Amino acid sequence: MLIEAQLRDKLRKIEALFAGAEIAGERLAAEAALQRVQARLAELERRDPAVEVQFSMPDQWSRRLFVALCRRYGLKPYRYRRQRLTTVVLRAPQGFIDEVLWPEFGELNRALASYLNEVTLRVIREEIHADASEAAEVPQALPAAGTRA
Repeated sequence: MLIEAQLRDKLRKIEALFAGAEIAGERLAAEAALQRVQARLAELERRDPAVEVQFSMPDQWSRRLFVALCRRYGLKPYRYRRQRLTTVVLRAPQGFIDEVLWPEFGELNRALASYLNEVTLRVIREEIHADASEAAEVPQALPAAGTRA
């Protein structure tokens, strides 16, 4: 599917940007980009002690992306018993979180959310109803007969 291929290409470019790729050939070498980020993480771990940071993810897609990105860099995300599923806890150098992990996650998450929105709207328009726009806004509320959750 063309849209999925475009998303994959965009995700690779975002990763290369945060890995510090300098030439176009490097941008295509995903393994080299990953190694650069892992080397940067190792350097930060030597000079910047790990801190425990708690993240709240707004949805399952963001959480899954964040956890996968952490694992990709050799980090071990977790949550404590009784914490919500939307919570992810991570021990890592603050510099790595601030300079690499969180900004890269933000870019990847925006790209993924855009893709999921496009696919959802396309399926709704093609299979449910052509008008997938938001509900109309009215000036005042009608008398309530009951509400639905």
